[in-house]
Amino acid sequence: MTADAAGTPAAEVEITEALIRALLEDQHADLAGLPLAFVGEGWDNVMVRLGEDLALRLPRRAIADQLLRNEQRWLPELAPHLPLPVPSTIRTGLPGQGYPFVWSVLPWLDGETADLAPPDASEAPALAAFLRALHRQPLPPDPPANPVRDCPLTGKQADIERRMASLRSGTDAITPAVERAWADGLAAPIDLPKSWIAGDVHARNVLVRNGKLAAFIDWGDMCAGDQASDLASIWGLLEDAAARRTAIEAYGMSEATLARARGWAVFYGVILLETGRHDHPAHAKMGADTLRRLTEDLT
Repeated sequence: MTADAAGTPAAEVEITEALIRALLEDQHADLAGLPLAFVGEGWDNVMVRLGEDLALRLPRRAIADQLLRNEQRWLPELAPHLPLPVPSTIRTGLPGQGYPFVWSVLPWLDGETADLAPPDASEAPALAAFLRALHRQPLPPDPPANPVRDCPLTGKQADIERRMASLRSGTDAITPAVERAWADGLAAPIDLPKSWIAGDVHARNVLVRNGKLAAFIDWGDMCAGDQASDLASIWGLLEDAAARRTAIEAYGMSEATLARARGWAVFYGVILLETGRHDHPAHAKMGADTLRRLTEDLT
């Protein structure tokens, strides 16, 4: 999510079925005849189902090329140590046929995104366990750099407070509780060493099946950073207040980390709501829900 975006960033390349077929014929000919179905388009990538068991992930903006390379490099190493599936790369694709970026062949992971099929309250321990497992994986000497995520909340202050001012004039989302969570998050010290973080654990990046967490997808922002960034997902995913308390207790975090997690939840909530209301109602609802849950917990 770029700091100056007013809405969903425009695609820099047009990704068509004809282009995908040409890339497959050229680089993975044995897959070229499988059925294709476009299933999603985010800020950075297009997702395409390939046959029954595979998916393709193709950057739509130049900024996503390096992010996808990070997924290709690191997810195969992390995946075996995580308690839920992640889209570990099966094959890689190279620029070609006029398409300028790398791309990935992934396993197809079943489930609906959590904004459409929220996890049951009973999944709070599973969310905490997944994040704890990720955060406890040893960092390599050369983890991917990501200044958008690997930064203190104070690095977001000017942008978020500008967006909060905009939201105050058009919504009732910026409550005193949200303002307090933001101020407390800014003031809280970072009391943990950097760890692996997924970097973008929001409801459209989590799959749910029959009320159970099924997979965590979209790892383009993965890097070494503050665990609190990922812990913001407690307010992004769990509707039930008791479930949020359970997740906080199950993960185990200091008061400073909890304050930063709430601050990061304000960040995600504000970004999703403020940008989403321009052109992406699903994002706007996710942001509003996140801020509402924070208000419930702190009122």
